[in-house]
Amino acid sequence: MKMTVLERDDLQRMSDRLSLYRASHPQQVATFADDVRSGLTAERKHLPPKYLYDDLGSKLFEAICELPEYYLTRAENEILGRDAGSILDAVADPIEIVELGSGSAQKTRWLIEEALSRQPDLLYHPIDISESALLWSAGALIDSYDQLSVIAYATDYFEVLSNAKLRTSPGVRGLALFLGSNIGNYDPPHARALLRALALALRQGDYLLLGADLKKDVRMLERAYDDPTGVTAAFNKNLLGRINRELAGTFDLRDFNHVARYVPQKGSVDSFLVARRAHDVHVADLDLTVSFANGEDIHTESSHKFSREDIIELGAATGFSLVRDWRDTENRFGVSLLRVV
Repeated sequence: MKMTVLERDDLQRMSDRLSLYRASHPQQVATFADDVRSGLTAERKHLPPKYLYDDLGSKLFEAICELPEYYLTRAENEILGRDAGSILDAVADPIEIVELGSGSAQKTRWLIEEALSRQPDLLYHPIDISESALLWSAGALIDSYDQLSVIAYATDYFEVLSNAKLRTSPGVRGLALFLGSNIGNYDPPHARALLRALALALRQGDYLLLGADLKKDVRMLERAYDDPTGVTAAFNKNLLGRINRELAGTFDLRDFNHVARYVPQKGSVDSFLVARRAHDVHVADLDLTVSFANGEDIHTESSHKFSREDIIELGAATGFSLVRDWRDTENRFGVSLLRVV
């Protein structure tokens, strides 16, 4: 029998088929101002990639996904649209879906529809730090699927996974989703810590469906993050514009070049904003003046790429074993099914 909201005193019932978990003691999270100060005063300047996605940045990223050079979203959609049936064949049992970083949950619909063609109902557990985005996407899903119920978690992944808040129903396989090559946005130690926490939160025999961009021709990788139209450059430079808008900064975006380069030793495409001249920038709300040398860079993002062997090793280090994997027709992107051992 499926868990209901009445069995959980830490859930707020939003409707008959939607319940919401909020952390009662939210973890202390650094603010944008905190991270800008620490990043721009570090010996090697850096800014966290999560701040790329303000309203303007999110719109620019939507445009990036339409670029011919940025294949990742299309390739993963191809796999899920084509292979959702074989993915659930490999799982075999009735499932509940857990999703890390659900966002709009557009890709998830392929799996929801396939699951509902095989079982009478489905419980979906999306986890996302943005409560508004979570409630919007969950509401859209339950409007679309009468057999779907949602328990949503508006908090940090680790808070849910490490504090025994994620509870799937007994007798049903858990299928966790971590799509969009989001695993590539974590440095290797943090990626391992997250998947280890997920394995411990699931049951033995549950599954993880992991989307990961594959190692390939360097030119193809770098074009995906530095397109000739200049949309990815605008996306990256918008981070400086955000500092100007929100913290009264004086960045002149023309003083910086966007650079994306593949680093073989790390297996990642690293993105930077590189100063075109020596100059100072003042951030009034932080009472901070930052000096840049000519050619000095700010690291903004690393996007790690994977081979099949990398996925196997990552799974073995975190409590999973590889069951099967699928690739798009051009062999650019992979979706791997791993099982908790």
